Order: sequence, then structure tokens, then C-alpha cells
Amino acid sequence: MTTLRRQPGVRREERRAGRIGELSVVGSVVPASAEAVAVAVLDSAVGGIEVTAEIRAPWQGECRRCLRPLAGELRCEVRELYRPRSEHIGPDPDEDTYPLEGDHLDLSPMVRDALLLELPLAPLCGEDCRGLCPTCGADLNAGSCGCPASLGDHRWGVLDVLRAPAVDSGPYAPAEPEGPGEPGS
Repeated sequence: MTTLRRQPGVRREERRAGRIGELSVVGSVVPASAEAVAVAVLDSAVGGIEVTAEIRAPWQGECRRCLRPLAGELRCEVRELYRPRSEHIGPDPDEDTYPLEGDHLDLSPMVRDALLLELPLAPLCGEDCRGLCPTCGADLNAGSCGCPASLGDHRWGVLDVLRAPAVDSGPYAPAEPEGPGEPGS
């Protein structure tokens, strides 16, 4: 790393694989035992090292509609800058960069951040997933469950008037535009 840092314009490719610990969001997780892989290109730049990487890791979750188990692979590309931390006191102007500690560059925080951002917040087994019946809990992807059609939530019924065609009378009916020469003009 020393050579890379002291000679701007030098490039090096690295492939790293290892466990990064569990990452999770609402319905998805990268298990603690999973191996993440980063194929990175390190470019020496004035004042730091630019890292461009392709990152992969397996994930697991459940469909938000039918609760079926899901699994897949996350793939993302990142481009980040590693810079030495400033010695001054106060807010660091480089807080959006990753730290370069001496001649040591740790890819794991960047890999964790990138994978966490790629985890699906609401995974689906398919865009056409029909989910579960709210009455009996049957998987509607397997077929109809035989429950009567839901009439909806009665608490929202007062808003159904907004979907209904306009009625000619009533206190909330739209006023008819008046033409010239008619009363009230």
C-alpha cells in the first residue's frame, strides 16, 4: 500500500472475500455466516486512494405479500475515496470519505455500507404475487381460497363518495356554471 499511496497514478487490483457480520433491514438479511466478495481497483490520487469496486453477497428474506422465503445475491458497484484523517479538532471536512490509517486501507466498512444500501426493503417473490387471504391466511398464489369477497374496511366508507359519479343534487354536488344573462350573473 505504501507504494500506491506515494505515487499518484499507480493502480492496483485486489480481490477480497470474507465474512462481514450480519446486515439486516426490515425483511432482508445478509447472514453473519455469508461471505462477501469485493473486486476492487485501487487508484492512487493526490491526498488519498480512490476505490472502485464490484461487491457481491448472498441475502435472504421473505416476500412481503405471501411470506415465502426468498434468497438471492446482491450485486453493487461503488466508487469511494479513502483519505488520511485530519489531525485538527472539530468537524472533519472529509467525513464523507473512508479513513486511510497510515498505509492500511480497510474495505470492510465500505462493503458493509454498500450491501446495506442494496438490501431490498420490501422483497417480493414476483411482481404478480397475490399475497395471503386476509380472512383465512391462504396463499392466493396457489389459487382462490373460497372466502367471500371482501367488502373493504367500513371505516373508509365515507370516502367512497369521492369515487362515485357526481350526483346532480346534494350539499356537496359541484355547482353548475352559470352562463351570461342567467340569474345571479
